[in-house]
Amino acid sequence: MAVGAVRRTRFAPSPTGPLHLGHAFAALTAARLADPGQFLLRIEDIDRSRCRPEWEAAIYEDLRWLGLSWPQPVMRQSDRLPAYRAALDRLAGMGLLYPCRCRRADIAAALSAPQEGVIGPDGPVYPGTCRGRSMEDAGPEDAIRLDVRRAFDHLGLDRIGFHDEAVLPGQRHDLTAEDFIAGVGDVVLARRGMGTSYHLSVVVDDAAQGITLVTRGKDLFDSTYIHALLQALLGLPLPLYHHHRLIRDDAGKRLAKRDDARAIRLYRAEGASPADIAAAVGLQEAGDSPASLPHGYLGQEEDP
Repeated sequence: MAVGAVRRTRFAPSPTGPLHLGHAFAALTAARLADPGQFLLRIEDIDRSRCRPEWEAAIYEDLRWLGLSWPQPVMRQSDRLPAYRAALDRLAGMGLLYPCRCRRADIAAALSAPQEGVIGPDGPVYPGTCRGRSMEDAGPEDAIRLDVRRAFDHLGLDRIGFHDEAVLPGQRHDLTAEDFIAGVGDVVLARRGMGTSYHLSVVVDDAAQGITLVTRGKDLFDSTYIHALLQALLGLPLPLYHHHRLIRDDAGKRLAKRDDARAIRLYRAEGASPADIAAAVGLQEAGDSPASLPHGYLGQEEDP
């Protein structure tokens, strides 16, 4: 992001359950890092089997209660399938995609001994079983993968990287092509029954919304190498990143939507204020006292 550029951020939750304190921290962080009027909301609802209208409505209610606002209309990924298909068609035209019929059990069975234990951002690194298949053979039960080695060859690059203002600011984070191939592998760009994947849709949508600063948790740091590669292949702008700390429970476990005891709506019902929530996740203003919330101590990682 160029010096003096508009800082436009986004918060992009999935409507698959109640927002919890980790979501509050992520949304408030994105809003505070954005220039006035440049905090956007996006609904990531590509997994139609798990998304529910009532959870989407709850997202809006919780965020407004926290004091956040955003421009309308809200981008919803379920409305963007043609854009994802266009990106896939472009990559297919470069000869970089192949259909994959492998299931998780097939991948586990195919992994040879030297590959055991190699875990990438999406799980075990794919062994390339279907790499020789043509997109002309793709069927409705196939996932679509990116041939990573061909992708690097197409770009003429031996590494890919990005800048992060929270993790070693001023230093570019690079991953060599060989390390990408060995440690990330041929990622899925379109999952069965979805027509896209998180990696593809987030890159296409960030570009469409003009996001200049991507804020998200440190658990997604390694996925950013995938996104930088896709941005290069699709000729999209490379934003600046801010991978923030995670909010954990008192046992050190990262909060998940199934942890309803940490749901924002429950704190609201028990009388907590938005300032209490901000203080509980370490975002209190100078002079504020830490909040005392129900359900025990809330652990927080230190900023990098």
